[in-house]
Amino acid sequence: MTYRLTITEVQVSILPEDNVNHGAYALQVSYRGDGRWAVMHMRWCLGRDGEWEPSPSERDDAWLAEHRFTYEEACALASDAVYDVQVNRISARDVLAKIKASAQA
Repeated sequence: MTYRLTITEVQVSILPEDNVNHGAYALQVSYRGDGRWAVMHMRWCLGRDGEWEPSPSERDDAWLAEHRFTYEEACALASDAVYDVQVNRISARDVLAKIKASAQA
């Protein structure tokens, strides 16, 4: 029997995996077919310009060109964006600093 194994999502986070906030601050590099990947946070999609916007139900070619990447591009964008992703106006960078501060106390 022949089969194909395809990885379709990679999670990027700066928070420890066992931290209660890990999932809320994690970004997903998600396969979208035809060798193209998206960088997602919840239902928001990262564009080439570094801006987040809601993922629309209808996507034209121009929108796709700005929000779909090679795997390498998507991972690089996610690695840059993961520090500043916010939940309730608190960045992942700030949460990580609090984790480190409490570990030193």
